[in-house]
Amino acid sequence: MSPPVRVLIVDDDALVRLGLSMMLAGADDLAVVGEVADGAEVIGAVNEHRPDVVLMDIRMPRLDGLAATERLRARRDPPEIIIMTTFDTDEHILRAMRAGAGGFLLKHTPPEQIVRAIRQVAAGEPIMSPSVLRRMMSYVGDLAGAPPDPRRERARQALARLSPGERAVAALVGRGLANGEIGRELSMSVATVKAYVSRLLAKLELNNRVQVALLVHDAALEDEPPAPA
Repeated sequence: MSPPVRVLIVDDDALVRLGLSMMLAGADDLAVVGEVADGAEVIGAVNEHRPDVVLMDIRMPRLDGLAATERLRARRDPPEIIIMTTFDTDEHILRAMRAGAGGFLLKHTPPEQIVRAIRQVAAGEPIMSPSVLRRMMSYVGDLAGAPPDPRRERARQALARLSPGERAVAALVGRGLANGEIGRELSMSVATVKAYVSRLLAKLELNNRVQVALLVHDAALEDEPPAPA
């Protein structure tokens, strides 16, 4: 039997921490290994408890969850991070995604969905739903502004480092497709798609496919038909 997924809870509300701990205690494959009340305490808690997944609040008094996420994801071998908040503004979601968070959940998300999200993120699969991803891509498009667009040029230069096959996979990741859907689109096995995703993440120095999707949309690559891999 695999060891349980180790979870660290970060929230300045003691009742929220208690509620999450009690909820996760009902899942045999999850283990809450620590709780902290502020983003400033996260680095020490991660060093001490070595969590697989961090449930991170946004609004905290000394260091907010977005800044704490950026610090954690800059480390070598960082834990996965799920942002949890009562706020769902586009700016919060976008900054969390760019920082490398594996997902974004509202605190009123049903318990079974939170448990499923932790399992999914621990397995290396971001939990950004296609509907949220489409919303964010629309928001990114609105931010593009008038040309010249330095972000678009940087994104296109980064994607130019990819092979045609990697670029095709990246384009479909940008559309929010899952591995199986990408495989059917490009006549690849799921294992081959996963290998492509791993390679393009390494080449682009990104943490997860959500960041790939953002880069693809910054470059407007999703508007191009994917070339055969």
